Formats: sequence, structure tokens, C-alpha cells
Amino acid sequence: MLKYELIPEQLIHEGSISQNQIFSPGSLSESSILFAHDFEYWNKLKSLNLTPAEQRKTGFPLSQQLIDREITIMQGTIDCSEYAIINGVALNVAGGTHHAFRDRGEGFCLLNDIALGAYHLLNTKKANKILVVDLDVHQGNGTASIFQNNDRVFTFSMHGANNYPLHKEISDLDIPLPDKVDDKTYLAQLAFHLPRLIELVEPDFVFYQCGVDILATDALGRFNISKQACKERDLMVLSLCHQNKIPVCCVMGGGYSPDIRDIVDAHCNTFRIALELYC
Repeated sequence: MLKYELIPEQLIHEGSISQNQIFSPGSLSESSILFAHDFEYWNKLKSLNLTPAEQRKTGFPLSQQLIDREITIMQGTIDCSEYAIINGVALNVAGGTHHAFRDRGEGFCLLNDIALGAYHLLNTKKANKILVVDLDVHQGNGTASIFQNNDRVFTFSMHGANNYPLHKEISDLDIPLPDKVDDKTYLAQLAFHLPRLIELVEPDFVFYQCGVDILATDALGRFNISKQACKERDLMVLSLCHQNKIPVCCVMGGGYSPDIRDIVDAHCNTFRIALELYC
């Protein structure tokens, strides 16, 4: 996607970051993938053997280039989780592929980077309790399904009640919101639930899915959220993590505004806030 290139370009152009603050992911091991995904599904995916129906479900025509890109994104989130432990926060310019299940891909998601990142931290004993804060406009159905019976990962999704996916999975906490929800209502819901979750779950790591498809300008979002409120959302999440000394890995998630500048600026705000808080 074009935004993957434009976000770092914009941040460098405006002087928010320098080139040495950007890293390229290493290589992803197959064993990492198989913690979150079934072998049969991964084997079909890597051999480009998905059926036409399975490909339609993902929204992508399958190709080696697509698989290579997905693997890079997955490792990017794993690497970010490591950087976040060191620095307090790290951000993947891509990621947020929360519609990928153990045994299938959906909604432009082939593999689930949040699940891979969480399993990496748990398996290497770098985290004991993880909170997933998913604020994309679409429910994180794949993530919810993968961790449904895992008491070490708490999934929180605040999303459009009437938006994709039609069939919602059960997260540990789901907050479905109506179409046309406004800034005040949206931020009030988040301000009510998130501090209580931090207290209840006591996470030692947070994965934050910060999709900007909540914007009123978004072609698929159905919410009436301003760019300023989207920025305040990010500030709320990152400030709580910072205050509670919880490392946080941010993954960008969705954004489908017709004007690419709206998408890039909203995503860049997440990086700008992280820089203000942590640097």
C-alpha cells in the first residue's frame, strides 16, 4: 500500500524522525508462524495453493510477492515488540492484520501479526500478560478467535457494530458502537474502559491496533470521528501505557479515506505523539 512508503517519508520530511530511527525487519521463521497459524493453512499459503474462494475471502489475488510482503510485515511487528521493551514504544508502519484466523485469511489479512508478536513475547518469556487494544473500526475477529482460550492475552476491541465483519467473534471485551458515532461519545467510551482494563488485566505489554478508518472521511468507516479526536484517542492510549510503564507496540491497521493525505496525516499523528511522550 502507498501509505507504507508515504508515512516514513512525511515524518522524515518534517523532521520528526531521522533515517536512523527506521529499521527494516529481519527474516521470519516458519516456527514463529506456526505458533499462531495451522500448518495446513500456512502450507497452502506459502505454496500459493489457496482455492479461488479462499483468495476471494482475503480480498487479494495470491502471489509470491504478496506472501513476501506479508512475511516482512509479520517480522516487523515481532521486531517492534522487542524494540518496545527496550524503548517503551515502537511502531510498525504496517501491520494490524487482525482479520487473519489460525486456519484462514480474511479482509486483506493473510497472517495475524498481533498474534505472532504476542506469541513471540510469551514464548521468550519477555511478557507474561498481554493486552491487545484494537481500535480499528472493524472488529479484530481473527485476533479474538486465536486467543479465545488463552488467559495470558486479553483482547479488547472497540469497533463499529454494523460494520465488517458481519459475524463478530467474542473478544474478552467488545465495545460495539453505532454508525455515525461522534467524537465526544467515542472518546468517552475509551476513557471509561481503557483505564479500568489496565487496572484489571495488569498487562506487562500492550499491542495497540491504531487503525484510522474511524475517521469521518473514511470510505468504509461509517463513524463521524474527526482527525483531532483520532489524535486524542492515540494520546489516551499511549499516555496510559507511558504512565504505567507498559511497553507498547503500535500497528497501523486500516485507513481508506479517498484522499491519501488524510490517511497519512492521521497515521503520522500516532508517531508524533509517541515521539512527544517517549523522546
